[in-house]
Amino acid sequence: MSRMSIRHVTPAVRIHAGEDALAALPRELDRTATRRVVVISGASMRRHTSVVKRIESVLGDRLAGWFDGACEHSPLPAVRCAVEVLDAARADAVVALGGGSAVVTARAASILLAEGNDARELCTRRGNDGRLVSPKLNAPKLPQWVVASTPTTAYAKAGSAVRDPDTGERIALFDPKTRATGVFMDPVVANTAPVELVRSSALNAFAMAVDGLQSDSDDPLADALLTHALRLVRAWLPRLNAAPDTEPRLRLMLAALLAGQGSDHTGTGLAQALSHAVGPRSNVANGTVEAMLLPSTMRFNAEPARQRLTRVAEILGDGQPGDQAAVAITAVEGVLREAGVPVRLRDVGIDHAIVPEIVDHALDDWAITHVPRPASRHELESLLYDVW
Repeated sequence: MSRMSIRHVTPAVRIHAGEDALAALPRELDRTATRRVVVISGASMRRHTSVVKRIESVLGDRLAGWFDGACEHSPLPAVRCAVEVLDAARADAVVALGGGSAVVTARAASILLAEGNDARELCTRRGNDGRLVSPKLNAPKLPQWVVASTPTTAYAKAGSAVRDPDTGERIALFDPKTRATGVFMDPVVANTAPVELVRSSALNAFAMAVDGLQSDSDDPLADALLTHALRLVRAWLPRLNAAPDTEPRLRLMLAALLAGQGSDHTGTGLAQALSHAVGPRSNVANGTVEAMLLPSTMRFNAEPARQRLTRVAEILGDGQPGDQAAVAITAVEGVLREAGVPVRLRDVGIDHAIVPEIVDHALDDWAITHVPRPASRHELESLLYDVW
């Protein structure tokens, strides 16, 4: 008898990609009887007048407000300001315009607005038994629409991690009702993002897919999403510099969506947990940090994840013979080398002395609860010192 046991729920999301993607937005808003939309973006996006005109034209008299203070790592003060804009505009939907920071800021602001409470009262935290617990957030949330500029895995997620700049804490909010209702991948918007930002976001999707494929799950549906995400990133990441062609950007967006969806079922893994703690303390984007940490975390996981790493080797290893876990690691290192990913933590501004602080934060990260090999504080410190 088979021992397979799968629970795979696919959340509804409507995807529009290509030249006419944005033309579908009014129809989608009509479906939900939306009348008062607030756009949430970063300041740099607001300076792209051609994009602003496109968004204003598409939304018409539905545009009730615009918050352009979204920024890297979604700091809590910016999220609170976005809440004020949503409230003042009496918003009945949100359009996140930009990359992961805009998406997360929009989701987190919608949670704080609806729940009417401080982020620390709503966030994932340790229960009395020492386990990480996400409280149920029951209030209805504003529908989330995403007009994407980068290939961020945030499209598919229900979590919204914001950062307290005073303490350095990563405050994680989780609510499935804030998943994107729809994602629009428009070539004009996609072309606004600097190549390095697109590359870093795509590397995050790549790392998330590799992390997910190391999990001990037995879900062929999730594996299909993650393996195809890997194929897409491998095929299209090297073509990013072929400007002004926007197809690589749109293809990488689809890869990020697949990686985000697949890792929802497998977990995101050790490289993700560590990058959440390292990234805000570095001088590069989180996606680059996660990719940098990937080979070392793969070696750490190699024994329990050996059979799963064979799948990575099949996709990236070009049929190389030998130990397939080692082939997978070498192949990943090759992809990262071609993408110009730094090798050492010192190369991205991480001080040797803050490694214990990084580990403190990583041990409280939800991603570390879904790993093929649980890691002690000492093991995490050793791993980071080796990468330093």
